Amino acid sequence: MELVLSIGIGVLIGSGVWLILRPRTYQVIIGLALLSYAVNLFIFSMGRLTINAPPVVKAGVEVDLATFADPVPQALVLTAIVIGFATTALFLVVMLASRGLTGTDHVDGRESDR
Repeated sequence: MELVLSIGIGVLIGSGVWLILRPRTYQVIIGLALLSYAVNLFIFSMGRLTINAPPVVKAGVEVDLATFADPVPQALVLTAIVIGFATTALFLVVMLASRGLTGTDHVDGRESDR
């Protein structure tokens, strides 16, 4: 499972960096979103990959930390998802305003000479 998660994070990072280097603003926004998803998966994986384990300790039960998931990365990822959604929406609005003002969606504001 760790290998699949590592490969998935690597693919997301590679795709995100490739899209960030593209000349169109929409591709840059999607690249930033992919990078944020990769970082969220990385933070989530730092809380140990346990299956069917509760994230909190119950009262009266002997504490064995190997059987519990860490709730802090889960809370951080949940917060990051909400913030990432808001910033992506803001980027899209800025992109639409920029396209309306300049007439192009290139990052540098002008079409290439090809």
